[in-house]
Amino acid sequence: MTTIDIVSDLVCPWCYIGLRRLDAAIANVRQEFPDFSCAMRWRPFFLNPDTPPEGEPYLPFLEKKFGGPAPVVALFERVRAAGRPWGVDYAFEKIQVRANTLQAHRLIHWAQQRGDAARLVERLFVAQFQRGERIGDRSLLVQLAVECGYPADAVERYLASGADTDEVRAMERSYRAMGISMVPTFIVDGLEVVVGAEDPAILAAAIRRTLGR
Repeated sequence: MTTIDIVSDLVCPWCYIGLRRLDAAIANVRQEFPDFSCAMRWRPFFLNPDTPPEGEPYLPFLEKKFGGPAPVVALFERVRAAGRPWGVDYAFEKIQVRANTLQAHRLIHWAQQRGDAARLVERLFVAQFQRGERIGDRSLLVQLAVECGYPADAVERYLASGADTDEVRAMERSYRAMGISMVPTFIVDGLEVVVGAEDPAILAAAIRRTLGR
């Protein structure tokens, strides 16, 4: 089975598009290799490691980063245009807070120890970019996990415990040490690296190259 590590951050809109393009790439590969199977593993990255635990106001952060309101509006339009063909409709106007994503990454880490976390990851992206929900908020994370079939008590205990915090941070540092500075970054079987939300054909080609080794 092929393993695809997806280094991403949940506040990165391109990572949501990257998820859709990866799905298309896998479908493309299966046209040639019908029995192709893969395991997707979501790996943490912090676009802004200095985000306070409670988050920070969304638009002021972006306007400071990109140089004012006009560049931010242009950025939103580019992302919206890129997302539409993939069925991703961004509601940036609903986002009030840029979240600190440590707790969300911890939750994904916990879920992946119990199986495929794809449904949870999808729901977190929807929360962030389509509903404007505060994905740094512990009570919301519990709610989202329950919606995805995880037991509330277990999720509450885990998030309250601080377990795996150091491990998640260390994992994120390890990807930075590898030279990763842009997300999403896809690592196929530890052999092929595709940086950015690339065209599905590029992702599919990377997957095919690993199948030939």
